[in-house]
Amino acid sequence: MTFALMLAAATVGSLHTLAPDHWVPFAALARAGKWSWQRTARTTILCGFGHVTVSAMLAIGAAFTGLRVLETLGARLEHQATYLLIAFGFVYLVWGLHKHAHRHAHKPLTTWALFLVFCADPCVAVMPMVFAAAIEGPAAVASVILVYEVATIVTMVALVLTAHAGVRRIELPWIDRFGDAVAGAVIVLIGAFVGVLGI
Repeated sequence: MTFALMLAAATVGSLHTLAPDHWVPFAALARAGKWSWQRTARTTILCGFGHVTVSAMLAIGAAFTGLRVLETLGARLEHQATYLLIAFGFVYLVWGLHKHAHRHAHKPLTTWALFLVFCADPCVAVMPMVFAAAIEGPAAVASVILVYEVATIVTMVALVLTAHAGVRRIELPWIDRFGDAVAGAVIVLIGAFVGVLGI
C-alpha cells in the first residue's frame, strides 16, 4: 500500500509540474536577468520547496484535523495564487519599463517575491495520498511527502533548466533592451492562461 502511494505521489508530483505556471516564469526571469544556470536552479529549488512544503503541511493538517476546512482553504489558496502570479508579472512588467526609462531603477526582490507566490499556491492533489498514507502511519505519510517533494522539485528544475538553455540562445536586441518587461508580460500571460484553463 505504501509503495503504491509513493508511486502515485511521484506521478502526481511530476505531472502537476508540467503546467506552465510551474516553470515558464523561472525561465523568463532567468533570461531577462541573465541568470546563470546555477542561480536559476537555486531559485527554482527554493520556490519548489515552498510550493510543495505548504501543500504537504495543508495535507497533514487536513488528515489529522478539520478535513473539510483545510481542503477548502487549500483549494481557495490554489485559486488565488493565479491572481498573485498575474500581479507579480504585472509589477515586474511595470518595473521593467521603468528600468528601461530610468537606467538606475532598483531591482525588486524577485526571488523572495516569487517564493511567496509559490508558497501561496499549494497543490491540493497531494491531499488524498496523505489521507490514505495516514492510515498506514507516520512513516508512510513521511515517505509519500518526501517522494512528492522530490518528484515535483526535480521535474521543475529539469523543465526550467531546459527552457533556460533554449531561451538563452535567442538573440534579439529588443529582448535584451526590454527583457524584464517581456518577462513580466510572459508571466502575466501564463497566469491568465492557467486561470482560464483552470490548471
